[in-house]
Parts: sequence; structure tokens; C-alpha cells
Amino acid sequence: MNLKSYVVVTLLFISTLGVSQNMQEGFTYLETGKYEAAKTYFKTVLKTYPDNKTAKLCYGRAVGLNGNSKEAVSIFTDLLKTYPKDFEIKLNYAESLLWNKNYHTAKGYYEELIKENDQSFPALLGYANTLSNLKIYDAALVYVNKALKISPGNQNALTSKKYIYLGYAYQNQQQQNYVEAERLLKENLSLFENDKETLINLANLYLISEAFDKAETIYNTISKSKANKTIALNGLSLVKHLKNKDKDALNFSTKAYNTIPNLNDVKLIQQTQERYIQALIWNKKYKDAQVLIDELIETKPNTNWVLALRATLNIYKSDFKKSLTDYNRILENDSSSFDGNLGKANVLKALGFYDKAYQSANSTLSFYENQKDAINFIKDLNTRFTPFLETKGSYSFDNGDNEAYAFQTNVEFLTSTKFKWLANYGYRTTSNSVTNNKATSNDFSLGLTYQLLPNITFKGTAGITTAKANTNDYTQLLTDVSFNVKPFKLQVLDIGYKREIQNFNADLLDREIVMNNFYANYNLSTNFNLGWFMQYYYTSQNDDNTRNLLFTSLYYNILSKPSLKAGLNYQYITFKNQVPTIYFSPEKFNATEVFINLIKDEAITKPKEWFYELTAATGYQFIENNTKQSTYRIQGKLGYRFCERALLNIYGTRSNIASATAAGFTFTEIGLRFKWYLFEKPVFKN
Repeated sequence: MNLKSYVVVTLLFISTLGVSQNMQEGFTYLETGKYEAAKTYFKTVLKTYPDNKTAKLCYGRAVGLNGNSKEAVSIFTDLLKTYPKDFEIKLNYAESLLWNKNYHTAKGYYEELIKENDQSFPALLGYANTLSNLKIYDAALVYVNKALKISPGNQNALTSKKYIYLGYAYQNQQQQNYVEAERLLKENLSLFENDKETLINLANLYLISEAFDKAETIYNTISKSKANKTIALNGLSLVKHLKNKDKDALNFSTKAYNTIPNLNDVKLIQQTQERYIQALIWNKKYKDAQVLIDELIETKPNTNWVLALRATLNIYKSDFKKSLTDYNRILENDSSSFDGNLGKANVLKALGFYDKAYQSANSTLSFYENQKDAINFIKDLNTRFTPFLETKGSYSFDNGDNEAYAFQTNVEFLTSTKFKWLANYGYRTTSNSVTNNKATSNDFSLGLTYQLLPNITFKGTAGITTAKANTNDYTQLLTDVSFNVKPFKLQVLDIGYKREIQNFNADLLDREIVMNNFYANYNLSTNFNLGWFMQYYYTSQNDDNTRNLLFTSLYYNILSKPSLKAGLNYQYITFKNQVPTIYFSPEKFNATEVFINLIKDEAITKPKEWFYELTAATGYQFIENNTKQSTYRIQGKLGYRFCERALLNIYGTRSNIASATAAGFTFTEIGLRFKWYLFEKPVFKN
């Protein structure tokens, strides 16, 4: 944090000079901050008294404090040539170096001044400010305290001390030394009770360190001051959003927004408008947000914060291309813009331009070193492209006396953001205690995925299965070829072909039934929480039977964190041939159910936290023209992420819905899954 230098020229010595009594008006201009008037005044004096040292010194100060630091340095340099031993001129020269941001030069010069006079208040304070600008905060505190010993209670020194503490705390915050940053800010509050800037910095620290309750307490403290009420309401709105209480966030933001007619601070008005529009977006009130953004665009057509709001709105609406246009405009205005760089990274990721997303995130860090959001963004991208191994073991049984033990392991090895290798091994042994049939299968496949275009990804695997059953041992080809396509916003389409062996129980595995599946999955999301999923399978089997399967689901997203949705499912199955003694193959099967689904996604779960999923459904199934039968389905999982690279979960399911193998049965499966990322980051990042 750059600190304004608070060294004020000591004018007492001027009283000994012959013309000082004639320059009191100029001194007053300097002391009251009227630097343009002071400049004009002392320039006039110098026309009459061109060699007057005091007038030259005061003119140099007026020039520097009025914004022309380079000229001030030149003026004091010339004065030093004339008066090389004048300590007062030396002090002003040192201060002019600060004005001109020549901090390294100023540091060395102040060190010489302190050697010359270690009791000089201006020298000690100037040196403290110099160290602060160089971010050497520990030493800056030492010297500002030395200055305060010489002049206890000096307001300029106290102000410098406050900003040194703020800068020191911010430095620790950037290095994620949150405990030390908190200590420094609290120490600052002990010196400057209820200081607004310190409280705001402390609240921001708590937000970044995700201590949201503490941040809320600080904003409530800030709100006790009527003058700071709007600032507090804006902060409380953000806290509520981060605590996933978006309705409360809009409540607080609306109160803040209603104070705008009483505000005079242009920056605070902007912050309040910005937070209110953000709160509307968080609550999916997109039309209201759009109206306000359009009004701002008319008056501020190329203003970065307004463009950022429009880009954010379009991200929430999944209009990523429109967002990208706005972020590019922001970066044209200011290449160092945080919103522009990291916002662009998020949009590029959503559009599938992963390499460019990395570039934009790294660009953010080049301007904002150790910025937490940018670091986390890169960390999330790295996780996406880091090779991993996933292993599952399960035990299942049903009321048809079938039991099965299964083990499966998958490896995904990514060599770039576009390409990855796939390997899979599966083992399954199944038996029936009534028929004494037993069968075992081993599956092995290799494959790859390749991103052909940002919105089209190809996946292909091929392998073999070897089976050993009571009367039949064989080897068969396995394959799965598909395309994942995102044709339009909020839409995903999968189309593919899959060849597999029916291996649900020992009898079916013994019969060597090959299934050639042609399938399509389609998912449509909306901006008003409604979603639709449809799946269609056409299956041709080597026993001269064919199957048509249609599944569709209409659902509503009730909550986003954790994800909670409910909906209706419908399934229709028909077989060309009915072979009920071999497997469930009705001419006509219909099933409907209502379901509710609760998920805390493992992908957003932090280390040493739990994740979970629970699905409950109930409905009816209609087999041929038989009387309807009630159905139920319960699925769940509970897991724990040990660290960034490893997680473990148990899972289970129980259902009485008819499948392609049997009707009127109940099925239960329990299992254990382990996932381990093989490296700390993608191999192509090493």
C-alpha cells in the first residue's frame, strides 16, 4: 500500500529570515493545502527576491505538493548545490524523492540524514514512510515509533503508523498468513478504536479466510456508525451470499440501495449500485438486473465496472460468448483489470478453451501476486487435468437368490488439455444359491478422449471380456464410441454406440448375450431452475431380440449449495420377443416416479470435509397390461476428502423397480470407492 508522505516542512526557522514576515500569506496557503495558490504566491515573491532561500524552499514544496514532483526534485537539487549543508533543505529534498516515488534513492538518503541527526522527527518519519512504500513494514514500525517518542501524539506520525499497520497486514494476507494479518489489524484497532479503514480491512480478511461469522460481526460493528451504515449493509450482503443465503443478501443490498439518494460519495454510490445488481443476479432476478445494467450502459457505455456487471449477468445466463466480449473490452481499457483477467479465465474455461483459460489466470497473477481466487482457479483446472486412479468394490444381492462381487479400476491419464488415455479393468463373480450356477467375467479395455472442438469431444474405448460359466467359456469384444456435443447454451448431447455382455447374473453370463446399444442422451438446463433430461437406447442382441428404452426426467433445482432438486421420471421399455424364462423382456413396460435428490458435490469439497448424495424416489410400474405395482428407489453415498489428492466414499442402493433381468424383485448393492490423483498437478505442467 502506498502511503502519502506526512512530513510537513518546519517553518519556525523562517522567522529568523528578513523577509519572513512578508510571506505569512504563503505559509498559510501551504499549511492549509492550497498548493496552487502557494505556488503562485511564492513564484511572485521570487520575482522580487530571486535568491531568497525560504521562498525557493516554499516554492519547491508548493510545486511538489501540487503534483509536479519531478520539478520539485530539480528545485531542491539546485538548492542543495547552493546550500549543501542545510539540513532543512536536505529534509525537503528527501521528501521530494518520496513524492516522485524514488523510494530506493530516498531510503539511502534518509539513512544518511538519520546518521547526521538521529533525533530529527521529520527524518525518522520520512524514513518510516519510505520503508513502508518499499513494503519493509517491520522496520517502518520501528522508525515511526522512534518518531513518536520524539513527538508523542503527533497526528502525522500516528496516521503513518496506521497505514503501516494496514500495509503490513495486507502483505501477510497476500501471503495467506491470516493469523498474523488479524493480529496486526487488531493491534491497529487498539491504537485507533473503531477506525473505519481498519475495520473494513479486517472484515475483508475474514471474507478471504472464509471466517464469515467473524466478518458479519465486524460489519455489524461498522453499522453502528450512521455515516458508515451503507458500507456495512453492502458488506453484510456479500457475507450472506458467501454463506449461501442469497435472499438475505438481497435484503441487505436493497436497504443499502435505498440509501443512495442520501449519499454524496461517488465511489460508495457505485459500490452500492454494483452490490445491488450482483444481489439481483445471485437471486436469478435477471430481468431486473438487466434493466439496471442497461440504464448504466447508457450513461457509462465503456466503464469497466458496468461492463463487468453485464459480463457477470451473462455468465449466470450461460451467454458465455457475450461475457467474453465484455471482458475483452475491459482489458482493452485496462490490461491489469482483475475482473477482466480472471473473469475472462472463467469464461474461457466454460467455453472449453482451457489453455487460454490458464493464460488468463496466470495473467491475473502477474498483476496480483498470490491472489487467492486466481490461485484456486488454477488449482481447480489442474485437478481437472491431473491423472487419477479410481477403484470400486461392491457386493450386491436380490430376492432371486443372486449374489455378485465386483471390482473395477479406472485410470485416466491426461497428456494435454485436449487428450487423455483411458484404461479400465473389471472383475465380476456372480452366483445363485438355488441353481448353483456360478460365473466369472474379466473385462479389460483401453481408450482415449480427444477434444475435437471446444464444444465437441470424442471418446472411444475397445477391449475384451473373458467369461467362465458352468457350461460356457468365451471371449468377446467390448467397445464404446461416443461424441459429447454442446450444440447451444445450456444444452448437452451425447450420441454413441456401446457393445457389452449381459452379466447381471450367472445364467445370463452363461448365455453369452451380446448387446449392441445405440444411444443418445440429451440434457437441457434453463435460467429459471427447470431442467429436462432424455435418454434413448436401441439395443440389438445376438439372440435375435431387440429392445427400445426411453427414459425422461423433468426436474426443478430448489437449491444450488448443496444441490437439491426434485422431479418426475418416466421410463418406457419394449422388446421384440418375449422370453420371460430367460430375462425380463416385456412387450410393454412403463414406470413413473417422483424423486428428490440432495448432493454435496465431491468436486467442490475441500480437504478434510465430507461430501454426500441421497436420492429417494417412489412411483408405479406397469408391466404389460397387469395391475400397477408400487415402486421405490433409495440411493446414497457418503465420502470424505482426505487431502487434495485422495478421497473415499461408501455407496449403496436399494430398489424394487423391474430391470432388464427380472420383474417383482428387490435389488440391493453396497460398495466402497477410492479415488487418488496420481500427481500433484497435470503431467504437461511439469
